[in-house]
Amino acid sequence: MHMTHEPSSTAPSTSTAGVDSREFVKTLNPAPATSARRDAILANPGFGQYFTDHMIQIQWTGNIEQGTGQWQQPTLVPYGPLALDPAAAVLHYGQEIFEGLKAYRHDDGSVWTFRPEKNAARLNRSAERMALPALPEDLFLDSLRTLVEQDRDWVPDGEGQSLYLRPFMIANETFLGVRPSREVLYSVIASPAGNYFGEAKAVDIWLSEHWARAGRGGTGAAKCGGNYAASLIAQMEGDAHGCQQVIFTDPDRDEAIEELGGMNVFFVFDDGTLVTPELTGTILEGVTRDSIIQLAKDRGMTVEERAFTLEEWRDGVASGKLTEVFACGTAAVISPVGRLISAQETIGPEDAEPGEVTMSLRKELLDIQTGRGEDRHGWLTRLA
Repeated sequence: MHMTHEPSSTAPSTSTAGVDSREFVKTLNPAPATSARRDAILANPGFGQYFTDHMIQIQWTGNIEQGTGQWQQPTLVPYGPLALDPAAAVLHYGQEIFEGLKAYRHDDGSVWTFRPEKNAARLNRSAERMALPALPEDLFLDSLRTLVEQDRDWVPDGEGQSLYLRPFMIANETFLGVRPSREVLYSVIASPAGNYFGEAKAVDIWLSEHWARAGRGGTGAAKCGGNYAASLIAQMEGDAHGCQQVIFTDPDRDEAIEELGGMNVFFVFDDGTLVTPELTGTILEGVTRDSIIQLAKDRGMTVEERAFTLEEWRDGVASGKLTEVFACGTAAVISPVGRLISAQETIGPEDAEPGEVTMSLRKELLDIQTGRGEDRHGWLTRLA
């Protein structure tokens, strides 16, 4: 039996105090995609290339420095360009955050998402770090539900497919002074998605030795665009060496492994131990990461969140004790890692195959998300 979160009542909630109305004002797209166009897109959606007919917008005005502010009337509007003044704060000082989660169509046609309350909490942690306003959790959930209910025909039902949801928040005050913006826009867009890396094949990882995505006291634990922008030059370096992703280390902690450009990483040992880098403030606290830790513990595996160095990775492969490596994130779910490649060395065999633990965890997680497996932790929330 599924333990699930059903759609909430539309009655007002104290957690949305300051919002003019919890009901979303809807302006429908006068020219939505035709069913033929939508079907053609859903047949091969790729990732982040196509978008549904509508989006969510909620404006905030206030003064973060004084602890005042109010979310205005929530709206659903046709998908389209944003109207931003050239002096909008986000364009100059990067005051923005975002989230990523997926909606899955189950066999009965209903649409569910996975642990959205974790995304709501992380959005607010990111908001605090970036001096942006907190968004009430129930308003976050209602924004997802309102968009998916309206655009539910865009949710694909193919193997490994989903509707990727991208909530984001940007500073849109027209002002060039360096202070927290007093106008902020929260929005949600949605994009049908296939498997992020195609089939679950082992990917090669480039070791970034010159670049970092975040540093101590920085924004590494926040999901903000600057962290991803900082990783792109290293990603380009990896691409030039035939690698699909890049990984970063902390030179101040004996080259401790941190994370990939957009994913957390796990190491599987032959004694049943699962190791993942500890959260130090420079690593994003992934929802998929947290879920994998729980599923591994359910299996009786020993899970260690600790510093894991490049030397330990090298020695583990050489001794045979390190049997599998995989990366994880919302977009890719779980992706097997083959070789770690740098300018000096290659760690891991060229013919690496996805490991047994990697693939069984991947299947278990996907089965829960798609409704094929038991949701024993109550992780699913119905959206439509």
